[in-house]
Amino acid sequence: MLVLLLPPREMPLTQNEILHAKATEKPRKLFDGDGLFLLVNPNGSKWWRFKYRFDGKERGISFGVYPDVSLKRARELRDNARRLVASAIDPSIKRQQAKIERATTFEGVAREWLSTQAKKLAPATFSKARWMLETFIFPDLGSRPMGDISPADLLDVLRKVEKRGTHETAHRVKQRVGQVFRFGIGTRQAARDITQDLRGALAPVVVKNHAAIVDPQGIAQLLRSIDGYQGQPVTAAALKLAPLLFVRPGELRAAEWKEFDLDRAEWRIAAERTKLRKPHLVPLPEQALQIFRDLHRITGDGRFVFPSLRSNSRPMSENTINAALRRLGYSNEEMTGHGFRSLASTCLNEQGFAPDVIELQLAHKERNKVRAAYNRAERLAERCKMMQAWADYLDGLRAGGNVVSIRRSA
Repeated sequence: MLVLLLPPREMPLTQNEILHAKATEKPRKLFDGDGLFLLVNPNGSKWWRFKYRFDGKERGISFGVYPDVSLKRARELRDNARRLVASAIDPSIKRQQAKIERATTFEGVAREWLSTQAKKLAPATFSKARWMLETFIFPDLGSRPMGDISPADLLDVLRKVEKRGTHETAHRVKQRVGQVFRFGIGTRQAARDITQDLRGALAPVVVKNHAAIVDPQGIAQLLRSIDGYQGQPVTAAALKLAPLLFVRPGELRAAEWKEFDLDRAEWRIAAERTKLRKPHLVPLPEQALQIFRDLHRITGDGRFVFPSLRSNSRPMSENTINAALRRLGYSNEEMTGHGFRSLASTCLNEQGFAPDVIELQLAHKERNKVRAAYNRAERLAERCKMMQAWADYLDGLRAGGNVVSIRRSA
């Protein structure tokens, strides 16, 4: 008679078996089923282990010590691990990721992210990003592990920013936090970007254009007010140059003498200081050249054209131009430093200059990607003529006489 011998069926462990399991000279395994077993060591300790196969290889992880981890809990952990394997996720790697998230604080990851952005972002943008994180996020969430921060935790912090009445800042803070989490995902310090769960959670931002004076009569009065400014000579020079050159306020206040070739009447703003991260050429009309030559006698020995009053090693504060405009009697709703760009753009377009030339001089990004790929021409000759015509037009407005059309003048 032929008898077929089958391996004994793996029976689940009982609480009684676990309690009375004796230590032996060598470690022994008590199997519960589906890869879970209790390892009884010679010293009497009892460890839960889970054995599984992933990518064709046998692997294992520990679930902790009995009785700290009960039989019921060990089975729950086993079932969770089996579900991960079924989803093509290695439980060991998943556990390592969770440990990293628990050990890595948000501030630690954010500081690491900031260090990678120092050379990518314009200095003013980088400073604002760091300020937002340090001011609004680090105090409440900085010491928290990345994996322990929930969308609700972040929303509570963003609500505080909103209560200050700064809705746009709240959105920008959320954007920066999202960038930190996505950096954390890439460096295996975070599992997901929690800001994705907060879409639509913040109050919408009401878009406001930068306040600017655009009618000729108002511009004439503004220019005369600037000529009568009684403050610091360096600030006065910056005020006079702002309408002439209409560059971004950050590009003007942080200008460096090494960027200028006054003999060629050119100002080449370095790529790392521009919003589009590429060099920008500003043709200098005669009126601007005279201001820069006069200013060179005051600040030409230093790095910055417009140094801070407190230290020559730093540029003028970003609030200096706006503060000077307030001192001249113009409110924040009437005129801002950025408004000089709107002022020039409006007038130049009304006078019939080619929109492409104006946009090139404003260093705006081409919205049409196909057009941008082919529109690489700098049109420098046209820009030089336009800038000189613009300066002459402003002189006419300031003088208050009969102003010839800027286009005819050009």
